[in-house]
Amino acid sequence: MKTLVTLEITRTLRNKKFMFFSILYPAMLFLLIAGGASEKELVEGTSLTLPLLMMVSMASFGAITAVLVGNSERIAKEREKGWVRQLRLTALPGRGYVAAKVASAAVVSLPSILVVFAVAVAVKNVRLDAWQWGALTGSIWAGSIVFAALGVALGYLVSGDAVRPVTMIVYFALSMLGGLWMPTTTFPDWLQSVAKWTPTYAYAALGHAIEGGDAPHLKDVGLLLAYLVVFAGCAAWLYRKDTRKA
Repeated sequence: MKTLVTLEITRTLRNKKFMFFSILYPAMLFLLIAGGASEKELVEGTSLTLPLLMMVSMASFGAITAVLVGNSERIAKEREKGWVRQLRLTALPGRGYVAAKVASAAVVSLPSILVVFAVAVAVKNVRLDAWQWGALTGSIWAGSIVFAALGVALGYLVSGDAVRPVTMIVYFALSMLGGLWMPTTTFPDWLQSVAKWTPTYAYAALGHAIEGGDAPHLKDVGLLLAYLVVFAGCAAWLYRKDTRKA
């Protein structure tokens, strides 16, 4: 399994287009959205400035890009080319294949988080305590596992030709509805109520709580765990279904 993990990581790092969108694109979006924003004025309905709010949102967005988009497309295309079928003929267990996909995605998701943080510090003078930086990095990185599981499920659900548009619809819908591109306080009341139950909203809320000096709220942690169980369960069922077809 170690060999496959190394291979997956190497393939991911060599994909320059994917590296750009997962690492540099979120930082560019942060500058576009928060570059000219006040460093002292609080966003209405929150206790955070726009640079602080969008720093976590864009770091989360970058991590989701790495684990969701990358996993779903690679798995769907490998199924189509027969690579997954070949691996099933080896002694590698199914969980080893999935673990390799998650590991390779995690290698890219961590730099995407750190680059957004570095840009926020350098350009918008964001300052936090050392424990907050550590907690932010850990919570966003660990929380991305939820979306890695969703990526695996989509990779087994959709064919190679359809995986990109389907993943993009899910990816952008969750990002916008969860408030990663704009504060949910700008949404109508009914849409705010809906947004609070999305995995992306709960994911970003972990970091927003830490920025405010608090521990993540139990509701957000519980919601993410519930989504993880659902997405991982779907991925496991679809994997077994695909195995029976093969």
